[in-house]
Amino acid sequence: MTEFYNCGRYEEDALQLLEELFAIHDRVVIVGGSGLYIDAVCEGIDDIPSVDPSIRPLLQERYETGGLDELLQELQVLDPEYYNKVDRQNPARVIRALEICRGTGKTYTELRRRKTKPRPFDVVKVGVNMPREDLYERINRRVDQMLEAGLEEEARRVYPLRGHNALQTVGFREFFEYFDGSISRNEAIERIKRNSRRYAKRQMTWFGRDPQVSWFTKDEIGKVLEYIESLMKK
Repeated sequence: MTEFYNCGRYEEDALQLLEELFAIHDRVVIVGGSGLYIDAVCEGIDDIPSVDPSIRPLLQERYETGGLDELLQELQVLDPEYYNKVDRQNPARVIRALEICRGTGKTYTELRRRKTKPRPFDVVKVGVNMPREDLYERINRRVDQMLEAGLEEEARRVYPLRGHNALQTVGFREFFEYFDGSISRNEAIERIKRNSRRYAKRQMTWFGRDPQVSWFTKDEIGKVLEYIESLMKK
């Protein structure tokens, strides 16, 4: 959890695992998740140059002492285009963009002009859609189940490591605020549900813009395999 891990490393690890899986299986199913990480596997991500490793700790310290707004103001100056796109509640994304801007002298946007990389496998993208109210109700119920399974206790165990990239996620961030005494426990839980719903909305927007995704309703799940089989026969 304390080791730095990013989308580029995920791409490498995932491709290595897929090579092993395709040696023994004709098909592999990836379920998720973050649109950026899905794209990393299916299409590849840009080769961002390495930067001075001392930059990130400085930005992290600034975030911990001054908060996210200060970093967002700098990002708005250095890369206004990415500032308008980035999840402004995600410090890891903001810090990463500033790290690149400071370390390369270029905008993060300029270095993210992605070109699709060839893959030794075919990709079929399938999305499952459902009414917004059903989705939100399922998200709220899922958060309740996570709490019953010990989410709060897990957050308390890793609270001393709260500055690490892997912990800047929904579920941990809100409990950290509660442990800090800035919000109540009930408010932390409500924020987890709210931020999870917002994240789901951003996911639907991301994948909704992808013309390669074929959409099915939750009642059409049985047709998904039929659809994939029909593509494989072409």
